Amino acid sequence: GLDTSNNSGPQIFPNEKIVEEGSDITLCCIGRKGQMIKNFFVLPAVHVFSHTNSQARLLTVKNVTHQEVPHITAYCQESCNEEQCYDQAVFLVGKLPDRPSDFSCQTQDLRTVTCTWSQGGDTYLHGRNSPKYTLSEEFSQRTVPCTVSCSKQCSCSWDIGQQRMCNITVTVENPLGKKTAMDVFDVTHRIYPTAPFQLSEESKDTEITLYWKHRNKGIELFCQTELLQPDGKVELHNNSDMHLHYASIALGGLQPFTEYTARVRCGAAKHFWRWSEWSEARTIRTGEAPPSGELDIWREITPVLGGRNVTLFWKQSPSFRANGRSISYEVTWEKVEDGSKPESISFSSVYNSTRISIDNHSYRISVMAKNSVNYSLPSVLIIPRATGTEEELSGSEVKEEQVNGSADGIFVSWEPRHIYDSYIIDWCNFPMLQPCDLQWKKFGPNTSSALINSAAFVPGVRYNFHIYGSVANRACLLEKKTGYLRELPTLLDPTVEKVELTFNAVTLSWDSYRTNESQPGFVKGYHVYVSPVQGDCTLKGSKKHVLPDDSVLCKYTIENPEEKRYTVKHLRSNTKYKLVVKAYTGGGETPIVNFIHIDTPFNSNMLYLLVLLVIVPSLVAAICRWKKKWVKECCCPVIPSPNKSKVLSFKEFKTGSEKVLKISDCIPDTVTVDGKAEAQKL
Repeated sequence: GLDTSNNSGPQIFPNEKIVEEGSDITLCCIGRKGQMIKNFFVLPAVHVFSHTNSQARLLTVKNVTHQEVPHITAYCQESCNEEQCYDQAVFLVGKLPDRPSDFSCQTQDLRTVTCTWSQGGDTYLHGRNSPKYTLSEEFSQRTVPCTVSCSKQCSCSWDIGQQRMCNITVTVENPLGKKTAMDVFDVTHRIYPTAPFQLSEESKDTEITLYWKHRNKGIELFCQTELLQPDGKVELHNNSDMHLHYASIALGGLQPFTEYTARVRCGAAKHFWRWSEWSEARTIRTGEAPPSGELDIWREITPVLGGRNVTLFWKQSPSFRANGRSISYEVTWEKVEDGSKPESISFSSVYNSTRISIDNHSYRISVMAKNSVNYSLPSVLIIPRATGTEEELSGSEVKEEQVNGSADGIFVSWEPRHIYDSYIIDWCNFPMLQPCDLQWKKFGPNTSSALINSAAFVPGVRYNFHIYGSVANRACLLEKKTGYLRELPTLLDPTVEKVELTFNAVTLSWDSYRTNESQPGFVKGYHVYVSPVQGDCTLKGSKKHVLPDDSVLCKYTIENPEEKRYTVKHLRSNTKYKLVVKAYTGGGETPIVNFIHIDTPFNSNMLYLLVLLVIVPSLVAAICRWKKKWVKECCCPVIPSPNKSKVLSFKEFKTGSEKVLKISDCIPDTVTVDGKAEAQKL
């Protein structure tokens, strides 16, 4: 409805405005008389609702949001293109300020009050439109004379004089509106002491007395001391014994010659409001004391001519504490029976072993740690009398058993005996070296197994473990174990030293092959591989074995590692074969590479059999054919006919067609009649 006859160009209403985020805004562009509105839009581009007539256009933006740019610009253009045909208006998008949160007030000296609060989120309005804070006090009906500063938090401080009750209101305001927060309090209930300062201490071996000063005159304080232990644990100690300008606390039950870190904070003893800031931390070392706990000691006994060499080892047990700046060790040994004068020797802290020579009597050996204050309690070992059958010296009667390893270590178990008050396991970290770095672990009487691990353990090395039972500081060898962290295949194949051939068998011998600790695994036996004559393996007693290249071998297994001779039977004569002998362990065996090549000899027995079955019969047949008549007369003579007998040639002796021989013509030696019927017939 405005008269725009005198306008120099189109006009946008409203021309400037701060718009609250999330609200709607409607804009109007009115053109000059006789002009049409060609374009009316906003940037950044948003979805708008517009209405148009000839001279005026309406544009509505719904749910205004703050985008990348801090404002919205509206543009309006008449149908002409001259400079006076354009108009634009800028609209800032902002938010109401948040209500001040965490608003509270406190004092350190009952005169100056400081109020703090969080300033809230971004309003997107800056400069003269940014939020403004003011504080007022209701009881005194006046504006608080303080200057607000905001960084991480907003704060404002002023002198309240003798006033004790306060009702403080903080107001935050920007062009879109304002918010308030209130705090009503008694100043004596809002004491926030200053941090203690000038810490000092007096220290003993197990106690520290800590002193400090404070500036809160006339305020009764309650203080708390934080003590940081060497292991990272924190202890809090409360103290209410306060003097006018200083305080102290005694902290007991501490470890000697140990660094502790302490700091102090205080609060009002009456109407506690809040702890002060921590004082500066102070690191304090307690005084020295005699070493506590015992050393862990062990020995290795080697028999020599006329006595024994005892290598003594010691290390600090988990419960041992040096309790001093420098430490040394003292080793003492004496005969048990006759009470002779003991001998001793001292070592600096860099040593952890020594060797002493003793005769065959029983000895008592002790090791003590010493610092500048005194000695520790002695750790004692008794070396029994050597009788020639001491298991500590040889252990030959104790059977050695194999044990298994895993990724976590080597598992060792033993049969417990009720007579022992502890068990000891010792082993060498580097069995092939000298010295071998002897290690040991002690276990209680109710333990019968242990997982032994060490950073020095590597696959393929055999570790030997000796298990001792100990009673009254006397140790006796009970069991021996041996095992690998992980077994590996043998490094070298058995060297076949002798090959014995027959026409159908071959015997292989590898007598010098070692199966001891030099191997990277327990040799469990051997495999003998033979190449078959044809593609498949049909040799009796063998199994088919396929190589990575798909070729086939015949495999024989020998499960006794001490058996170092094997005969492969059922071979063909006059045939080429390839053979190889492999030792296998719990870690398998190495790939098959090198073969032994053999040729089985010709079978002479077959020649003899050929002679017997072919040549001899042929020769006999030829002879028989050559001397046929003679052979016939010798082997098959003509059977004579009785009719041609001279005895039966007489014509008068005939009965029918038969010729009859009269008995009277013969003179028999004996005539026997077999039966009556036969006699009557005759």
